[in-house]
Amino acid sequence: MDTLTPKDHAEEVALFRSQVVGGLARCKLLRGELAKELLALSQKRLRPPGSSSTRTYSVPTLQRWYYAYQGGGLAGLRPDSRHQGHALELSPEQRELLLDIRREYPSASVALILRTLVADGRLAKDEVSPPTIRRLFLDSGLDRVPMRDGQGRRARLKWQAERPGALWQGDVCHGPTLKVGGKSLPLRIHALLDDASRYIIAIEAHHTEQEVDMLGLFVAALRRHPAPDVLYLDNGSTYRGDALRLCCERIGTSLLHPSAGDPEARGKIERFWRSLRQGCLDFLGDVASLHDVNVRLLAFVDQHYHRAPHGGLMGRAPGTVYAEGLDPDRAPVAEEKLAEALTMRARRRVRRDTTVSVDGTIWELDQGFLAGRVVTVARCLLDLASPPWVEHDGQRLALHPVDAVKNARRTRPPRREGEPAMPSRHVPFDPPKALVDRAVGRKPRKEKP
Repeated sequence: MDTLTPKDHAEEVALFRSQVVGGLARCKLLRGELAKELLALSQKRLRPPGSSSTRTYSVPTLQRWYYAYQGGGLAGLRPDSRHQGHALELSPEQRELLLDIRREYPSASVALILRTLVADGRLAKDEVSPPTIRRLFLDSGLDRVPMRDGQGRRARLKWQAERPGALWQGDVCHGPTLKVGGKSLPLRIHALLDDASRYIIAIEAHHTEQEVDMLGLFVAALRRHPAPDVLYLDNGSTYRGDALRLCCERIGTSLLHPSAGDPEARGKIERFWRSLRQGCLDFLGDVASLHDVNVRLLAFVDQHYHRAPHGGLMGRAPGTVYAEGLDPDRAPVAEEKLAEALTMRARRRVRRDTTVSVDGTIWELDQGFLAGRVVTVARCLLDLASPPWVEHDGQRLALHPVDAVKNARRTRPPRREGEPAMPSRHVPFDPPKALVDRAVGRKPRKEKP
């Protein structure tokens, strides 16, 4: 048989009060004895129903409970239900005025509205209480939460991409500080999530939060998965660089960013960060390197997250939804197209020593005739270890690091295109002697052919 319980909170409160004063009410005490017992009872700490802490009750309160129990038993100890009024004391004109003000000025607080109307003489002081106005706004659907969300915007609706592979969300999570080699280093987790399936396309740990980190993660994902229609990244300056934008344009992906101060727009990946913290990041402990962190991240994603039922997918697993919904006719981006998409070009002026600066590094040209000219310098971000090059007149000219020791034994490159490194013969050239010959009337000597 089920355990009997109070039918509502009021009966639960009445039962608590009867346990406090019921014993006194059932005993016939003289007035002096009753006062003494109530005073002693007021010193005890009691835990009322629904409370997580104890408290004391004053003698007048206990005395009121005592006589209420004597007069009506358990029913007499039930608390009076508070009537939730609907601003009945407001006249129709006042109701209309208050509602019009709230609709036109949704950011104004109840205190500000009431204070202004009293100052203007449209309401008498203490004629209407703030709770009355709040109940009026609440009953009319004009409380501040929906009004604030609706200022200049439509209500936010639950949404997701139409199919797996249509939209990827990217973001970074700040993990716990790592102790590597006796140094404290930050931990930044970069991830790409498929919006429709919540499948983690790629995830990787770094010590930095830069565009090149997200770009490398994006490239790794494009080598394994078809390019998405839309890449939806955080609004930070880290993900607004020219390299990322240009790469997306070349492979046919639109790069989008949410509005500033709108974290709810990335709710799906924020929910994944919470799962990652609870299931992995909070238990990293001592790790020796980023490699150890990445191994744990991949194990959590592949062995748990992709296989676990997801509430946003009606209990289906992200890995299953992604595999079943992905278009089989779409393939990852070809390596040649990926290399071209990640080739960045910029105009640079070659210095007189035939060097050019690229990303803070000095590179040297073998073509001396380009000294002083503005050239196009290209670099492929697909492989950061590969050197940049110069594109000139349809040719690809190699750049190599400056070797000052080698240059000390190296002939200077020619200054004009096609000119040999050294003159083929000695040509006499003496301007002062020419002036002397002219002064003494000596005829200039003719050069032999």
